[in-house]
Amino acid sequence: MSALGEGWHPWRPGAENPWVALEWCDPHEGRLLVADSWRVTDGRVRGLDHHRERFLSVARAHRDDADDFWRDAIAALPRTGDWFPRVELRERGDGTFVGLRLRPTPPTSTEVVVATASHDPRTQPLVKGPDLDALQSLRVAVQPSGAGEAIIVDARGVIIEGAYSGLLWWRGETLVRPRDAVPRIPSVTVQLVLDAARADGVELAEADADAAALDDCELWVLSALHGLRAATQWIDGPQLAAPQHAARGRQWLEAAQRDIDAASPALGG
Repeated sequence: MSALGEGWHPWRPGAENPWVALEWCDPHEGRLLVADSWRVTDGRVRGLDHHRERFLSVARAHRDDADDFWRDAIAALPRTGDWFPRVELRERGDGTFVGLRLRPTPPTSTEVVVATASHDPRTQPLVKGPDLDALQSLRVAVQPSGAGEAIIVDARGVIIEGAYSGLLWWRGETLVRPRDAVPRIPSVTVQLVLDAARADGVELAEADADAAALDDCELWVLSALHGLRAATQWIDGPQLAAPQHAARGRQWLEAAQRDIDAASPALGG
């Protein structure tokens, strides 16, 4: 199957060419049930098997051909260039449909300023997709203060996750995550870092922590797009430590890169 170009590509199951021209005006039409994104740089990816399971664990409940769609989507991705594709499952009045949104990778950064979100808008905290628009609104709301990411906290002020990111922080030489029992999207990038840190002999811990508890801690903001961003400031929040471990974390993520064909069990790699 030849690679697709930039844009939105609906999928037609069973066809010789499963990618068809858009058949309706609005590619966002329909309720978003689940989505997943990852970065592809010259045919190399991080954690593709985790992205696959996160997407399919929801999509399979709605479509019995979800695995076939994933296989075709991965096969259609370009093997050159820097891309940030997104797979989507949406629901309209006449049923569900799936598609691939192929996007060039937007500008990325290694540092970010954060701020506390005004509220928690999540309706399905364990599923990536249904709440993406509401989470984007959180990020937009903190931008006038100079922040690039909004940190969601619960009613007690306990840290949960970023609007579009997972969070880890260093307390001394211990790498800490929000308590596992706190409902949040299972971050692929966080999992890759934790696996590498464990293998590297780093002490790991989980904690219920409010913003004040991160005073003098190094905070990492992790996502498939940016990888690891060090938080340089928490507006109206704790005094964060300067990043001392970030280079090590980025080395862990670099080591997790795999050739996309070898990384995808759906393609027999």
